[in-house]
Amino acid sequence: MIRSLRLRVALFAAVCTLFIGGYWLLFPPMKQPQDYHKFVDDRSMLGVPNALNVLSNFPFVLVGALGLAFMWSDRSRRPGIFLESHERWPYWIYFVGLVLTGFGSSYYHANPNNHTLVWDRIGLAITLMALFAGILADRLHPACARWLLAPLVLLGVGSILYWDWTERHGVGDLRLWFTVQFFPMIALPILLFLYPARYTRGGDLLASLLCYGIAKGLEMLDGQVYASAGFVSGHTLKHLLAGFSAGFILLMLWHRQPRGEAFRPVETVPLLYEPEA
Repeated sequence: MIRSLRLRVALFAAVCTLFIGGYWLLFPPMKQPQDYHKFVDDRSMLGVPNALNVLSNFPFVLVGALGLAFMWSDRSRRPGIFLESHERWPYWIYFVGLVLTGFGSSYYHANPNNHTLVWDRIGLAITLMALFAGILADRLHPACARWLLAPLVLLGVGSILYWDWTERHGVGDLRLWFTVQFFPMIALPILLFLYPARYTRGGDLLASLLCYGIAKGLEMLDGQVYASAGFVSGHTLKHLLAGFSAGFILLMLWHRQPRGEAFRPVETVPLLYEPEA
C-alpha cells in the first residue's frame, strides 16, 4: 500500500497520462457500428418489443431506488459510513444515475438506434463517473468528492453529447466515451490494490468490479449465449449481472466502517513540486 499522499497523487496522474494519452494518440476516431443495434433476442412479449432486453433493466431501477432510500435514511448518517459530509455526494449521484440508466436503457432497447442510445449512455456515464469520484475520495483523498465529482460527471455526459454531435456531422468519434467507460475499469484495480482504504468492505467493491467485467463479457457474447441457452441472450444477462454489481455498492455502504487510521487528520493535498523562493 502506498501511504505517501504525494506519491499517490503523482502515480495516479502518471497512470492517467499514460493510458488516456496513449489511447488518444494510437487510435483514430471511430463511428458507432450500426450492427451494434442488432440484438439477437428481438422477441416481443405482452406488446413490449425486444421484451427481455427492455425488462431486464429493472434491477438498475430497483437498486437505484433502494440506494436513494438508504441515502435518505438515518442509517446512512450512522457515524463512520461517511466521515465527511461531502463524501455522500458521489453516492447520491450514483444511485440517481442507476435509475436513469434503467429507464434510459429500456427506452433504447424498445427501439435501438443511435438517437435512443444517447439516453441509454447518459445515465450510465453519470453512474460510472459518480462511483469513480466516490472511490477516489476513499482511496486517493476525501477532497476528490468535493472537487472532482462535478467535473467527472460533466465529462461523462459531455462524452455522450460529443459522440452524438460527431455522428450527426457524419464523422463519429467514440474515443471520449470509451475513455469514460473503460478507464475507470483500468484504474480501479490499481486503486484497490495499491492505495490504502479509509473504509472497510473493500471486498464488496472488488466483487462489484468483477461482476461488471463479466457483464461486459456477456454483452460481447450475446448471440453465443442465446444459441447455447435458447431462452435468454448475453445482453439480457449483462443487464441482470450489472444490476447485481450495483447491489454490491449498496451492500458496501450499508455495512462499512472506517478503518482506524481514517480517524487521523486528513493530510492536505500537496504540491507536486516545491515553488522557488
